[in-house]
Amino acid sequence: MKKLYTILFGCLLCANVFAVPVRVVRIIDGDTFVADVLLDNDIKIKTVSVRLRNVDTPELHGKCEDEIKQAKYAKQRLGELLPENSIIEIDHIKNDKYQGRIDANVYDFANRDVGLVLVEEQVGRPYSGGKRKSWCD
Repeated sequence: MKKLYTILFGCLLCANVFAVPVRVVRIIDGDTFVADVLLDNDIKIKTVSVRLRNVDTPELHGKCEDEIKQAKYAKQRLGELLPENSIIEIDHIKNDKYQGRIDANVYDFANRDVGLVLVEEQVGRPYSGGKRKSWCD
């Protein structure tokens, strides 16, 4: 049975442009959360860390007090957009540079792109990979 779930989850990654339902388990920081990937009939396939694509938020273990303060707010705001146990959708799923984590576009219950909301609210900033700019300037 575990092999079947692994195969199904792999298929979801291959078909990454289709929306996949997930249940929010917990918020890690301002741009990452843990989710249960679901089948249509609410069967959990896998629990995975999801990083929002194309957005960067301050780090909780930041290099200055201001970054840490901003990071706490970013985590709180992501929790407001993605409450625990809410079922949301993700798409454009790709493996992240860290094993066991994926990158995805994430949509809240109102079908808003959560990364864009964070950027619009200036909680986060656009990010396309590479070296991140400091939050301590």
